[in-house]
Amino acid sequence: MQKNVLPFRKNRKIANNRAGFNASRSTPGLHRPDRGRGIPTAIVWAVVIGAAGWLYLERSGHLDSIAAFARTPGQDMLSAPFVLCGDSHRTNCIVDGDTFWFGGEKIRIADIDTPELSPPRCEAERMKGEAAKSRLLTLLNAGKFSLAAGFRDEDKYGRKLRTVSRAGNSLGDVLIKEGLARSWDGARHGWCQGL
Repeated sequence: MQKNVLPFRKNRKIANNRAGFNASRSTPGLHRPDRGRGIPTAIVWAVVIGAAGWLYLERSGHLDSIAAFARTPGQDMLSAPFVLCGDSHRTNCIVDGDTFWFGGEKIRIADIDTPELSPPRCEAERMKGEAAKSRLLTLLNAGKFSLAAGFRDEDKYGRKLRTVSRAGNSLGDVLIKEGLARSWDGARHGWCQGL
């Protein structure tokens, strides 16, 4: 004895079976994705673009100069008697125009670049580098100052990257205005051309 077996099929059109009544709600053959779940595509793209931008700025070295503008200066509470660094124990001393030791920690001023002293590429760079070093010594010994970290804590040489300020003004900007430094753009540029 064979019975007539019909496959079970749930009737989606519950309210009314008239042609076209439920057509706007259910279109046969077309898949409509569920719009209430998952992360919207715009957020995913924003995260991807943000991460790519962050990596670009990190690799090009521009994060430190951006960080200088994003910071709120703190209260000036730091001070020490600074000297020029020699062969002795380096606690509070000036290495060059953009690097110094403070409390036994090596600090690289994050928002500037000064002429190299080890070794200078020409006599003009050496002279301007010595002037920047001397001026930084004077600026740091002039009173209390603040150190502010940027997005990166330290550079590839292990120096702490900090912006040095007094009364909310960057000491690096003072060196730039006096022609002893350049704004840091992520790359070292020679000081022998055009001096």
